[in-house]
Formats: sequence, structure tokens, C-alpha cells
Amino acid sequence: QVMLVESGGGLVQAGGFLRLSCAAAGGIFSTYSMGWFRQAPGKEREFVSSIGRGGGSTAYADSVKGRFTISRDNAKNTVYLQMNSLLPEDTAVYYCAAANQYYASGRRTDYAYWGQGTQVTVSS
Repeated sequence: QVMLVESGGGLVQAGGFLRLSCAAAGGIFSTYSMGWFRQAPGKEREFVSSIGRGGGSTAYADSVKGRFTISRDNAKNTVYLQMNSLLPEDTAVYYCAAANQYYASGRRTDYAYWGQGTQVTVSS
């Protein structure tokens, strides 16, 4: 059983930045690929970014490419999401997730473990 705890959300103006963190416990972190998803009010949860076990493979949703960067520190059991040039449409609850596979994945069904989420609000 893997427990995931997100942090770093908050309120920021458009054009600003935030760095989300997700700390994992209860499993061997380096055996999981990790992902970030988000869910805005009234919308489906959607893929944002993912990173493979070793950090060598990454994937991004088209809407965040060039603005967001995912990374991981296996020694600290933590995955990060650096979010730059934030837009009001980035407003959502952001969830961290873990998948028992090697490569990065954008499929929500690949992820067995989920955090509780952290709110990101971008004002215009």
C-alpha cells in the first residue's frame, strides 16, 4: 500500500508559478511510475504529466507542455510538478498518483494509488 501526500498548492495570479510536491510512503518509490492529474469543478479528472521509474521518460498533456515540468527524487520518495506561466484554466485540484509500471503513462486506469489532492487557484 502506497500513501501519497500532495503539498504546494495555493492561490496565484495568472503568469505566476507554483511547485507541487508529492511525498510517498509505504512502498518502494523507485518501482512506481508517478503521475499528476487534475480535476476542475464539473469536469472529469484529466491527465497532466507523468514520469517513469528512473525519471528518463516523461509525458505531458498538450495543454501544459512547455509550461509544466515533472521531476522526481527517488532518494526522497518525492515527485514534483513545477508549474510556470499559470493560466486561470489551470485552476483545479491536483492529484498525485502511482502506477506499478516502468514507463510514464497518461492513462488514469494505470494508477492504483492516489493522493487526496491539493487545490491550485489561478486568478486572472
